[in-house]
Amino acid sequence: MCGVIGIVNDERAIDKIYPGLLVLQHRGQDAAGAVTFDGGFHLKKGNGLVFGVFNAKNIERLEGRTGIGHVRYPTVGTGSAEDVQPFISTAPYGIALCHNGNLVNYSDLKRTLIEDELRYFNSNCDAELILNVLSAELGRMNLKTLTPDKLFKALGKVYERLVGSYAVVSVLANKGFLAFRDPNGIKPLVMGRNGQGYCFASESVALDLLGYHDMTDVLPGQAVFIDRENNCHVRQIKQGKKAVCIFEYVYFARPDSVIDGVGVYEARLRLGEELGKECLKQGLEPDVVMPVPDTARGAALMVAETLGVKHREGLIKNRYIYRTFIMPTQTQRIEAVRLKLNPIRSEIEGKDVLLIDDSIVRGTTSREIVALVRSVGARKVFYALFSPPLRFPCVYGIDMQTRGELIARDRSVDQIRKSINADALVYQTVNGLVRGVGQGAAGFCTACFTGAYPTLIPEPLLERIEAERKSAQASQG
Repeated sequence: MCGVIGIVNDERAIDKIYPGLLVLQHRGQDAAGAVTFDGGFHLKKGNGLVFGVFNAKNIERLEGRTGIGHVRYPTVGTGSAEDVQPFISTAPYGIALCHNGNLVNYSDLKRTLIEDELRYFNSNCDAELILNVLSAELGRMNLKTLTPDKLFKALGKVYERLVGSYAVVSVLANKGFLAFRDPNGIKPLVMGRNGQGYCFASESVALDLLGYHDMTDVLPGQAVFIDRENNCHVRQIKQGKKAVCIFEYVYFARPDSVIDGVGVYEARLRLGEELGKECLKQGLEPDVVMPVPDTARGAALMVAETLGVKHREGLIKNRYIYRTFIMPTQTQRIEAVRLKLNPIRSEIEGKDVLLIDDSIVRGTTSREIVALVRSVGARKVFYALFSPPLRFPCVYGIDMQTRGELIARDRSVDQIRKSINADALVYQTVNGLVRGVGQGAAGFCTACFTGAYPTLIPEPLLERIEAERKSAQASQG
C-alpha cells in the first residue's frame, strides 16, 4: 500500500502535489518523493514523512506544470533510500514513474531484464522494474513520432510482462502524461478535472482537497494518456476480472474517500451493521461499545445501534504517532500502542466493554489494547472485528506476505481470544464483509481472508515470496 498523485497541466504542479501527498500520508509513512517537468525533470525524494522530506527551498526548485508524487509503505525492497519513488529513466524521451502495488513476478522479471536485456537496477523497488519494462517496450517503437496508438500498443506488451497489482502515474518528457491500472484493478486510481488541468490519485479525497471535479475511476486494465495538446486518450489495454482490494475499505483508505464508486465511510457503517448481527448471534451483552480509533468509528456506531447499547469514545488517540500496523518491527508496534492510545477511565471502569476494531493481523496490537482497557478497571473486555480472520498472505502490496505473521493462520477463534486475553472474540464473516462493502456485489479481492487470489499464484511461488520476505526482515534486524 502506497499513495500516488499526478498533476497534469495545472499551474505549478508541486503546489498541488505537496498538499495532495499530505492528504495521502496515511497510505505510507516511510518515504516520500516528487518529480516535476518543465522541459527537464526536477526530483526530490527521501525517507520520512512528507513535511520532513519537503521544505520551502526544495519546493521552490520543483518547477513545471506537470508532475507526480508518491508516499511509500515498503513491500518489495528493504525500505532503503534507494527504494524511494519516483524513478527516472533517460530513454526513450525520459520517463518519470511511480506506482502503488506489488509485482508478484518481481524476482523472475528482474532476472530476465538483467540477464537477457542487460538492464541495470539501482534499487530493489518494483517501480523501477515497471519503469524499465515500459522503457524497453517504448524503445521498440518508432521514437520520432509517439502516437497514442503506438503508446497503447507498447503498453499492451508491458501488461503481458507484469503480474500483480499496480496503479501507475508517469510523465513522458515532451510527450505527455500516462496513467494505467492493473487488469484486476486491485489498487485504486481515480482521476478528475479542473479547467484544463487533470489530477490522478490513489484516493478521491486528494481530488476533493485540490478542487478537481468530474471524478471517474481509471478502470481495471485501462490506460489514460494526456498528450502535449491536453487531449485525453483512454484505452482498455487488457480485460481482467475486477478484484479491488477489499482491505482498502476495511483499513487503508480514509473514510471520506470514494473508491470504485463505493464510499468508504458508508461501507464501514454497513460492516458495523453486519458485525452487530454477529454479536447478537453470540449473545454479547456489553454495557458500552467503543471503537479502536480511527478506522472503527463508523462500524462501532452501527454495532451499538444494532445491539441497542451505549456508544462511547473510550480510547483517545495521539495523532502524532504513526499507524502501528505499518510499523516495521514488533517492538515498535508494542511501544506505539501505549504512545498512541490513552483510555478514559470514567467511561471504562466497572463496565463490560465491547471494543470494535478493523482486523487482527499479528495479535500484538490487540493484546496491548485489551491490556490497556483492563488496566483502568474494565470488568470484561469483548473484542469484535469487522473483517474476517486473516489467514493467507497478501502478495499485492500489504505487509503480511508470510503465513507466520498471521495469528489466525493455524488457530481457532477461541485460541486467538485467549492469546489476546479477551473475554469474547467475534469476527465478521466473509459473506458479511462482501455484503457490507459491496452490498453483495462481486468484484473484490478477498485473498487474505479466503486464499482465492485473482492472479495465478502457484504454491512454489508463494513459498518463495515468503522466503524472500523473511530474508528481507532478517536483514533489517
